Amino acid sequence: MTAFTNSSESNMYVYESPDALTYKLLKGPAYTPPAQLIRDPSVIRHTDGYYYIVHTTNWTGNTIGFARSRDRVNWTFVRDHTLPVAGLERTWAPEFFVDTDGSVNVIVSLDTTSTSGQTFRPHLLTATNAALSSWTAPRPIAGLDTANYIDTFVVRYAGQYHAFTKQETTKYIEHATATSLGGPYTFRGTGDWAGWGGWREGPALVHLDNGAWRIYFDGYAEHKYYYSDSLDGFRTWTPIRELPGLSGFARHFTVLKESV
Repeated sequence: MTAFTNSSESNMYVYESPDALTYKLLKGPAYTPPAQLIRDPSVIRHTDGYYYIVHTTNWTGNTIGFARSRDRVNWTFVRDHTLPVAGLERTWAPEFFVDTDGSVNVIVSLDTTSTSGQTFRPHLLTATNAALSSWTAPRPIAGLDTANYIDTFVVRYAGQYHAFTKQETTKYIEHATATSLGGPYTFRGTGDWAGWGGWREGPALVHLDNGAWRIYFDGYAEHKYYYSDSLDGFRTWTPIRELPGLSGFARHFTVLKESV
């Protein structure tokens, strides 16, 4: 797990767990970028053997940040990547997604001058080389680009792409599906469809060993972090529970499942 915390938006903490529930600190702080912030760090393990994170670099601006590590403990700055989008004011909550064909993608929430106030649209960019140093221009994700959606996290399951995304206006985490990563997405659950309540953000999912899916999300108004499980392919979910040990401290994280 890679997270920023209530105590610092400029330091990343790394945790590990044998069961996706009981997390212990591996190192914290584990990484501080050269400047600005490290909010919303999302982690993958790439084909070159390195772990990579992508993260929000600042409250305003047009960049996302990258760092990498061999051991999850010692991290090195890679680069800040500028997104070539006209009128880009805010670049928030980038999330890695590695597709079944091996392509490495980032889904990021963009707010531009073309929308009123802070209105976010999920965009997709894809790495064009193995070094993750070259990326396509961000393109809106069809079906998620018609309202104020942020913190979009995608998993692939049962032949479909499942997007879990915060409706920034209503403050609910909603669920949409598509047959292509770039959409068009159709919403399957809106409002309080899963019984998680409102004022939730930063969803992240992991596939458990028993076949269930676990979703984590930030109950930021209550200063608590929750999880909930689905055993039936995202149709129904268990009542939310606080994440032991980290609720109220860890913020907007991503969990990477590995076999060791």
